[in-house]
Amino acid sequence: MQIAFDNSYASLPDRFFARVRPAEASAPRLVKLNRPLADELGLDADWLSGPDGVEVLAGRRVPEGAASIATAYAGHQFGSFVPQLGDGRAILLGEVVGRDGRRRDLQLKGSGRTPFSRGGDGKAALGPVLREYVVSEAMAALGIPTTRALAAVLTGDPVVREEVMPGAVLTRVASSHIRVGTFQFFAARGDVEGVRLLADHVIARHYPDAAAAERPYRALLDGIIARQAALVPRWLLVGFIHGVMNTDNMQVAGETIDYGPCAFMDEYDPATVFSSIDQHGRYAYGNQPRIALWNLTRLAETLLPLLDPDPDRAVADAEDALKAFAPSFERHYHAGLRRKLGLFTEQEGDLELAGDLLRRMAENSADFTLTFRHLAEAAGPAGDAEPVRSRFIDPTSFDAWAEGWRARLAQEPQDAETRRAAMRAVNPAFIPRNHRVEAAIQAGLRGDFAPFEELVAVLARPYDDQPDYASYMDPPEPHQRVTRTFCGT
Repeated sequence: MQIAFDNSYASLPDRFFARVRPAEASAPRLVKLNRPLADELGLDADWLSGPDGVEVLAGRRVPEGAASIATAYAGHQFGSFVPQLGDGRAILLGEVVGRDGRRRDLQLKGSGRTPFSRGGDGKAALGPVLREYVVSEAMAALGIPTTRALAAVLTGDPVVREEVMPGAVLTRVASSHIRVGTFQFFAARGDVEGVRLLADHVIARHYPDAAAAERPYRALLDGIIARQAALVPRWLLVGFIHGVMNTDNMQVAGETIDYGPCAFMDEYDPATVFSSIDQHGRYAYGNQPRIALWNLTRLAETLLPLLDPDPDRAVADAEDALKAFAPSFERHYHAGLRRKLGLFTEQEGDLELAGDLLRRMAENSADFTLTFRHLAEAAGPAGDAEPVRSRFIDPTSFDAWAEGWRARLAQEPQDAETRRAAMRAVNPAFIPRNHRVEAAIQAGLRGDFAPFEELVAVLARPYDDQPDYASYMDPPEPHQRVTRTFCGT
């Protein structure tokens, strides 16, 4: 089979990337192929799952027409700037244009050393590959913009971390892998022409309307800010914590990228942190909007020479663009909260009502996902509040809040069944619970991928009742709790 690569990033100057071949896996074996995604990309799933396709997915064979490059980028990591990072354990195999006309990258993650590996082995262990496959596909099913997982393969080679683990490669699909840190790489070197070339590429690829604007680079900045202001609220509304929101992990196309120490909350608490490397809570659940704006400010700094030749006017222009983030974020987040509460109209006091519920949830260790899922039943024709009440240590705290909520629902035009259906469509029953993901990983490390397969299948239908898999809804028992998640490096 010939993969119809149509590579645009590799046509940029050599300083944008390094040409490199993947490491040759000794004994590649397919763990999982995302057949629906392969079809969407116009790829032959039967070929990909066969011996020749698996060799491509493992990096053992580079197909004709592939770019096979590691891209350069920099980044702020936990607030400290690193002028050169780059794809240290990933190789951009190439770009394909799918059946829907969309251009997407195929990247091999865990495919060996590159010039950006900084002393690392460039490989990935099986555990992080399974985690990214599960969580990125769950995010896609939840309707959140995200990179996707096309395949997971075992390489047959050991990877040494705290212990020896099976090596694996994830084939990641993204609208592109261009990050805020990619712009920072050139800006840090005073390479204004590099910034301009990158900006022109991003406009052509992701923001074509900006090309026709009177000021294309300001329009580009506005577009990136708008997409991030729409993305981060969607994380918060499902209890997702990215875990490592460095500037090299913010993709300019507006997709969620890099599922390292990510996690979903069980009990609601804005200070929740899972990442083992986030010692001071910089990337806690409730800090994510603030960090997104901080990252976007770093992006705006790189674009200053393109915004205006006069430094003072350029700064004022960037500041004006950044002012749009907060109101845009709040508009998306507040609209999402109303939908989760079953409110279709906008009234004064709605945000206080939502905030009061969240406060009571935090005080009562109420599970974030199930509180909102069961709230739909309380709003339905039967008005069954017992499932949601039971999520609170003190159920009377919910009762006190629900009195005002029911009064507010009475002012809505929809009937109860319509409201219930609409709430169930935005309040998932199934999320990738940390303990379930960890159990699937541990089984996979033993060579048993049945729990992984089942988890992926359940999470593909997060808003549906699945009685046969109802236990996947349950929060962890105390002995099942996973309190720390880890990067794959």
